[in-house]
Amino acid sequence: MDGNFNKNEHLAGRNSLRLDLQPIYNLAEICHKSGITHAILSPGSRCAPLVLAFSRHPGIQCLSIPDERSAAFIALGIAQHIKKPVVLICTSGSAAYNYAPAIAEAYFRQVPLLVLTADRPPEWVGQLDGQTIWQDQLYGKHVRFSASAPVDLTHQDARWHLYRIMNEAIRIAQGEPGGPSHLNIPFREPFYPESDSDTFFESDVPYHSVSPSKSRLEDNTRSMLQEKWSQASRKMILTGQSAPDDTLTAILKRASSEHHIPVAGDIISNIHPIPGAITRADVFLNREHPDLDNFHPDLLVTFGLSLLSKNLKNFFRERPAAEHWHIQAEGEVADPLKSITRIIRCEPEDFLSEMLDTESPGNFERQKQENFFQIWNIENGNSANKLESFFASGDHFGEFEVVFETLKHLPGNSNLHLANSMAVRYANYCGLNDHPSGVVVYSNRGACGIDGCTSTAVGSAIADPSRLNILITGDVGFFYDRNAFWHKYTLPNLRVVLLNNHGGGIFRMIQGPSQLAELEDFFETEQRLNAKNLCDEFGFEHLRCDKRSKLKHFIEELMIPDSRTKILEVETESEQNKNILVDFKKLFR
Repeated sequence: MDGNFNKNEHLAGRNSLRLDLQPIYNLAEICHKSGITHAILSPGSRCAPLVLAFSRHPGIQCLSIPDERSAAFIALGIAQHIKKPVVLICTSGSAAYNYAPAIAEAYFRQVPLLVLTADRPPEWVGQLDGQTIWQDQLYGKHVRFSASAPVDLTHQDARWHLYRIMNEAIRIAQGEPGGPSHLNIPFREPFYPESDSDTFFESDVPYHSVSPSKSRLEDNTRSMLQEKWSQASRKMILTGQSAPDDTLTAILKRASSEHHIPVAGDIISNIHPIPGAITRADVFLNREHPDLDNFHPDLLVTFGLSLLSKNLKNFFRERPAAEHWHIQAEGEVADPLKSITRIIRCEPEDFLSEMLDTESPGNFERQKQENFFQIWNIENGNSANKLESFFASGDHFGEFEVVFETLKHLPGNSNLHLANSMAVRYANYCGLNDHPSGVVVYSNRGACGIDGCTSTAVGSAIADPSRLNILITGDVGFFYDRNAFWHKYTLPNLRVVLLNNHGGGIFRMIQGPSQLAELEDFFETEQRLNAKNLCDEFGFEHLRCDKRSKLKHFIEELMIPDSRTKILEVETESEQNKNILVDFKKLFR
């Protein structure tokens, strides 16, 4: 901007309509100053001032996504990749409600979103005015911050109020833990500027710069924990869903290789780069295992979000460790294993560094720890060998083998997206040990819904066009979320493996519904769609595999980097898939 530009003269020459919109334009500047770079806009009239503010700001990349439900999951996919808030903007009424599934997912995954919903003025809410619902506190407990802006922004105090709550919403969204913040903004007509008006962003708009805080152990607490740590001879580390972190991964490698501490987690824990990581506990820790007591630690250390493995959760619920330390710097603490004895307020990498530097125990204790490590490690290795042998012998062609082969062919430095239902469970049985470096695993395991898995993968593909994004999904979730592709943006780095069993095949795997006469009509809900027409509609390449002999060839073709979205569709039968999984689980009884 010209250094001689006189802001006061510019503002004085604007009429009252334009002055009313200036505080809204300044919201985009506050976001820019806070480091926000992306916004997802959905078409509407009432949100026009917000759309203009963000789309005209040179420092914010805006995408237009018509379907608000899909838009919110695309925003989540971008935010989980760039690790900072993404702005969501929609018009008033039911449009805002369509954000709810993704907001719930973001809340439980601690993914930062900044949700800006346009609203009717308060005097017209509840008066049968069009596109008007109760939007104040719309998302309830599923946002970390919620506020409504003043409708009249002519007074300086009202503007100060608007800027203050905007700063607060951003601070909380990207805090620790992060999550979605909601700002509801009512507008009275008229709210369109004149066509020849300029958009000016005030550089001196109030902006709250926040210094990061870091919790550290006090000296006496550290000494006490180090003493207990050294006394424990069967220590174990269990990680919930986590994003990759190079510093933490290096420390976990040290814990496993140098200190012989089992490091366990699911495929969504992203611990596969750690040699010896225990990633197949869901396979071998079943109730029929004859020696479960041998796997019991005396000190369990946990951190991260949700656990996928039901067997792993049941094992620790039924056999709680004498000491269970949960590491979490801030926020409310969940206790899914029902066994926490101590909450330690610091970062996992800081805590583990302190503990691993503790003076080594005697030879006898070290030998017990090494023996305990070998028990877990041997069983994990045996499970991997049984998996390889299972698919190498016999005819087990079905969706389980499709996932197995897909994971084996993942290229390095790629993103793996696992849809809910059977896709993420199959992948967890397979694991990712010994795979190329740089593979990052994402899955919507916050609310665990199928509704936005494709849109989330699309968001990730948009956020980082340099990496291949591979989504493994079932047919119900895929067709439910087909509006993930309803926009103008190309996705040359997106690959989809579609497991089409023509219904909700997971219900055939669950003991309850699988035994009911209503299984096919009201649980599986059979559908006969395939993805060919969808691919034709959106210009994607459609690969269809119906034979085991063709599978590896099609997967290799799928992974070739080129300029076109590709969908590999494998049609299978639910009953056959069930029988294959039953046969596989028999190997561990």
